[in-house]
Amino acid sequence: MRRILFLLLFISTLSFAQEKLPVKRDPYLQAPSTAQPKQLKPEDKVKIIHADEINKNPEKYEGNQYLTGNVKIEHQGSILTADEVIIYEGENFVKAIGNTRLQNADGSVITAGEMEYDGNTQKGVARKNVVLTDPKQTIKTDILYYDKLANQAYFNTGGTISDSQGNVMYTKTATYFLNTKMIDFVGNVKIDNAQYIIEGVNIKQNQNTKVAEFFGPTTITNRANPKNRVYTERGTYRMETKEAFLNKNSKIFYNDKILTGDDMYYNQLSGFGKATGNVTLDDPKERRYIKGGYGEIFEKKDSSMMTKNPYAVKIMEKDSIYFASEKIISYQKPDSADITIKKSYLRAYRKARIYKSNAQGRADSIAFNETDGIMHMYTKPILWSGEKQVTGDKVEAYFNTKTENIDSLKVIGNAFAISKVDSLTLKDEFNQVKGKFMTVYYQNNEIKEARVVGNAQAIAYVDDVDQETKKPERIGITLSACGIIGALFEETGLQIISCSIGATSDTYPMSKIEPARRKFPDFNWNTKDRIRKWQDILVDSPNYEEIQYTSDNELFDKAQKAIDDEKAKEEAKKPKRVRK
Repeated sequence: MRRILFLLLFISTLSFAQEKLPVKRDPYLQAPSTAQPKQLKPEDKVKIIHADEINKNPEKYEGNQYLTGNVKIEHQGSILTADEVIIYEGENFVKAIGNTRLQNADGSVITAGEMEYDGNTQKGVARKNVVLTDPKQTIKTDILYYDKLANQAYFNTGGTISDSQGNVMYTKTATYFLNTKMIDFVGNVKIDNAQYIIEGVNIKQNQNTKVAEFFGPTTITNRANPKNRVYTERGTYRMETKEAFLNKNSKIFYNDKILTGDDMYYNQLSGFGKATGNVTLDDPKERRYIKGGYGEIFEKKDSSMMTKNPYAVKIMEKDSIYFASEKIISYQKPDSADITIKKSYLRAYRKARIYKSNAQGRADSIAFNETDGIMHMYTKPILWSGEKQVTGDKVEAYFNTKTENIDSLKVIGNAFAISKVDSLTLKDEFNQVKGKFMTVYYQNNEIKEARVVGNAQAIAYVDDVDQETKKPERIGITLSACGIIGALFEETGLQIISCSIGATSDTYPMSKIEPARRKFPDFNWNTKDRIRKWQDILVDSPNYEEIQYTSDNELFDKAQKAIDDEKAKEEAKKPKRVRK
């Protein structure tokens, strides 16, 4: 009987037109045009399924029909239930009040304190403790706008979105596309997870693929270690695999280091990251940065690698050190003596170069213990300091970590030190000392002393001061050979201060020593490849024009000519045989 009564009342509402005031709608629900009223088909109208009471009062709800008690209505497959529903029949519009619930055909459900719904546009507004749920997530807000035709839900009063993966999203404004399961967050967005926190100004997240896209400044922070974080202004984040693809003004902060580049990738689970373009790895604690065209980091190993014209700068207060090579690796590892202390290391592989104001070098590879200040140069190393050059099979340099200067060098195998006798002239005059093993000591940032062990040999130009003119006067050249040589590098000379174990030492005047004996056979003074400014490390070789030195053989040539003339005279005195 009640069902028949409902049917009669419903038919009566369709049959009789009454003068009713238009409903006061939310601005989102625009009133239909009165100029050309839309002709609705029966299936387009809101249908009443059930209500405990159906009422109409001219003094209430602008005289429109209202239903109370377990109200259930239907429209286009969606079911709305509420404590009370007002039906604005002429506008195909309803208002629901109290315990409202909208069940949509796609499986999504909206609950709220009250709702408005326009059957013509299929748009609605839900207010007061609004909750939208579907199989992918739950949205909570104060006011929710939804559009059934566009399959969108929208809020701009602040809200939270929770998904099945444990992510909780907080935002001022969001649009949810129900078909694609895409959420567009705008304004102080925050995504909270057990492992990380994402904060940005505009984030789009697909609830099917679990991929988030970032538009504008965004940060992904590691909960366990907040200092480890990712920053970008344009990127993509795969929330399940914790992979970030970063494309604009991006930075990866890890272990107190910062990696930047044009395009970057980072996996939070493995700790692996890479960057291309203008790549920089900054280590503020170590006061060192590395630049290149491609870089990789390994967070868990605390190591990194840089290629494509890389170079590194070790920043020092007085005199920084510059490194370059085809590949640069940096890493940290515990000290063998105390595992609580980490030491930093730098490796430069293939065509390695180094620049410091008082020392420049080349080798196939360079290994630098930054913490202890020990540098190893391998395979054809060559080190310049002022107008002095050191070569050998391997060179070890020891830096004073407090003064930031080189204290000493160790040259292992085929050690050879050369110094220009007078740096102000282009005379072909060089002091030389060589042997199997050499230790070189610095004083005031310059090579001062050398100790050579094993087949030690020296060629030293010897000067004395003329008592009348007070000017240096060349005496000759000393050739020394010993088991051990101690040599002192002076301003323009090399003083042999000790020569022991099988020592032989002879000084020859310049007129008595031929030019070939003034240099060792493996003499290799190199001016073409020498690094003279830090920018020279950026190329394999600066390829400077070789300096041409002038040999001063005047005394020897004059003495040799006198000898030759004397021989000629003696030859002339000999009787000559005449053939009869």
